[in-house]
Amino acid sequence: MDFKDYNAAIWRAKKEFLKPVKYIENITFDDLVGIERQKEELIKNTERFLGNLPSNNVLLWGARGTGKSSLIKALLNSYASKGLRLIEIDREDLDDLIEISDMIRHLPYKFIIFCDDLSFEEGERGYKGLKRILEGSIESPPENVKIYATSNRRHLITEYHSDNEGTKIGNNGEIHYGDSVEEKISLSDRFGLWLSFYHGSQAEYLAVIESYFKEYKGDRELLHVEALRFAQSRASKSARTAKQFYNSYFK
Repeated sequence: MDFKDYNAAIWRAKKEFLKPVKYIENITFDDLVGIERQKEELIKNTERFLGNLPSNNVLLWGARGTGKSSLIKALLNSYASKGLRLIEIDREDLDDLIEISDMIRHLPYKFIIFCDDLSFEEGERGYKGLKRILEGSIESPPENVKIYATSNRRHLITEYHSDNEGTKIGNNGEIHYGDSVEEKISLSDRFGLWLSFYHGSQAEYLAVIESYFKEYKGDRELLHVEALRFAQSRASKSARTAKQFYNSYFK
């Protein structure tokens, strides 16, 4: 595909090609309320990347429905005109990262390879390919590629109580982790920037509601009552819940 004509692509592993994305959801940073710190840090890192300054791979982790994936879409919409491009890949296909990086290493764009809902169960091997692209092997990682991943877990790989059996505490109090724990921590550590996301308070949830209902002419107090009732039915006051309420309520 030609990244001159398209700003994003999805890796189709079975056919081994990058499928152009013609229609990208029109999300802007202004649409995302209550995650100002995360926006600021992600924008700063991405601008450093675009400016050929040292920058980090990013792990956006935390509660579901808090805007992690939407933030990536807003990033592309804001910086595509400055040469940013996005490639989405499923976690099951991460062993293909080396092939993808070979395809784009010499292109005149900056690429974010995006993996949504990244986590690994015991026995999955895809994280080996992720490790290679994050830090390189004999060949250094491409300078025009960064990995941005979202996850509900900070430590990406399922942890078990038995993992801690090899962990010891030295005489000076220093913790020496067992091999299993060490491997799981080391994968997350390869992301230089961690951004955490949490479910907000009721006031923050209603602020998101207000951002969606700017043009609403009805009773604001009743709107809030209905929005809170909807959130209670979903047991969640996340930004995703606010959007779902908007989709079902706005006329």
